[in-house]
Amino acid sequence: MTAAREPLPTGVRGRAAAAPIAPVALPWTLRALDLVVAVTLLVLLSPLMLFLALQIRFTSGSPVLFRQQRTGEGTRTFTLYKFRTMRHGATGPGLTSGCDPRVTATGRLFRRFHLDELPQLANVLRGDMTLVGPRPEPADVARRFPPEYRWMLQHRPGLTGPCQLRSREHAELLNDQPDPEEYYLAVMVPLRAELNAELLSHNSLTTVLRYLARTLWYVLSATWDRSGSGTRSDRPGKAGTRCTEEG
Repeated sequence: MTAAREPLPTGVRGRAAAAPIAPVALPWTLRALDLVVAVTLLVLLSPLMLFLALQIRFTSGSPVLFRQQRTGEGTRTFTLYKFRTMRHGATGPGLTSGCDPRVTATGRLFRRFHLDELPQLANVLRGDMTLVGPRPEPADVARRFPPEYRWMLQHRPGLTGPCQLRSREHAELLNDQPDPEEYYLAVMVPLRAELNAELLSHNSLTTVLRYLARTLWYVLSATWDRSGSGTRSDRPGKAGTRCTEEG
């Protein structure tokens, strides 16, 4: 499977990065759990991932994967992998709003059930990410973080977590914003900081296992939960627009 780079925000240099800060080390028990779960899921889900890759290949061509520079533990930059859900070569903001026209029909389904994030298990295996933690921020967005919230960048980002489990409702906040990144920094980052503070103050093996169970339920609930994907008909010209998650 080949990889493509995620479109960079308009007018942004591709190598922007946050100033280094001291990382908070991940406990060895959580790292051991990361390895066990990541290896197990990569083996068990490999047929599904192959099927998803073929779906992308046959419906929107190559490449199957895209990659984006994200900010990890201590602001170390790493390459995050996802299944491609946007039209190849599409440009625009680095954050994906709920009704983003760049997203393909197959991509909307993948985003709805978070299937596009399965390749991030490789990031967990490599140590770029952990199973449960703060959302991995795009490098340029992290560089512009308000100083009072930069503490979140000390921690290893997670495949899931309290913010990721609110992605459908948070998607609504980005819809129709003239500058999604500025809105994200001013309004959504403080919301995420509150959620992450609660998680990180009780970060333990039990907490991680609880969030993994909640994540499974959250993914399954996408079958009947229409928040973040309902038809928008409250404004002229928006009828019939389908919405997906941000990120």
